[in-house]
Amino acid sequence: MVKVNGTELNIAGKTVAEYLAGTNYDPKRIAVERNGDIVPKAQYETVVLADGDSVEVVSFVGGG
Repeated sequence: MVKVNGTELNIAGKTVAEYLAGTNYDPKRIAVERNGDIVPKAQYETVVLADGDSVEVVSFVGGG
């Protein structure tokens, strides 16, 4: 299981890009952190999520 934003999901073995494709996140407006390290957008296709990983997806929202 992979913990994403505090929720355990059965997505081990998927890449970050594969996970994001099944969500409503806009890849241009988010940052992904895996086990405390930011995942560069250029690596979303190659970084594979593993059992026990902790992932945080942060959305950027404009405001004022």
